[in-house]
Amino acid sequence: MADSPESQSFCCPDHSGHAPAQAILAQAESRVKSHGLRLTPVRRRTLEILLQAHGALGAYDVLEQLAADGFGAQPPVAYRALNFLVENGLAHRIRRLNAFTACAHPGHDHRAAFLICETCESVTEAPSDAVGAALGVAAQDMGFALSRATIEAVGQCRECIARETADQRTIA
Repeated sequence: MADSPESQSFCCPDHSGHAPAQAILAQAESRVKSHGLRLTPVRRRTLEILLQAHGALGAYDVLEQLAADGFGAQPPVAYRALNFLVENGLAHRIRRLNAFTACAHPGHDHRAAFLICETCESVTEAPSDAVGAALGVAAQDMGFALSRATIEAVGQCRECIARETADQRTIA
């Protein structure tokens, strides 16, 4: 993973920090309530951990933080909370990294598209309407009924590009 959470991208690519995380948490709470579900203390804390990470975390990274907060150290604690968040559109699983990230837009259903930096492994949830529409058309043309899709694109984030450019200037 990257050097520090501050250097990683996430749902707030402008790195605006605390206020967007609070807004995302409020949207998540509203969504859960509207679906007749509960954001239990362990589920809420798991979502907060993902929001604070500004990137993707493995289940055991989440478990370590949950245990430090007194929620237990058994893997099912983290996996149950993560599965609830994913199943209810509050988090996403990034298969390429075998990790989880908070959903940037938990207030509405949407297809997820992720930009994953191959250098620092930061994750940014990108607008996916156009990609999702194109995928839907392609599936329909093939006679395929699409039920869900997660798009994971790999490249370099702006911070790593800038760092690489700065390093090249230093060498020259």
